[in-house]
Amino acid sequence: MTLADASNVHAPTPTETKEKKSPDALILLAALVVVALWGLSCFTFGIPGLYIPAVAAVPVIWVILIMITQG
Repeated sequence: MTLADASNVHAPTPTETKEKKSPDALILLAALVVVALWGLSCFTFGIPGLYIPAVAAVPVIWVILIMITQG
């Protein structure tokens, strides 16, 4: 190995070695947080804490379904 070869060695910087998080993992984490918050709501408020978030989510899911069908 010559001096020229050794000078071309590039050590990875911390930003280059970081791996990007998978979008699937982020979606799963968000879904788990929503389920945990819904369970906490049910525990705190009882039956209304179970059905009021479901009723409130209907318009959101409706818009998401329309966006999916539009492509």
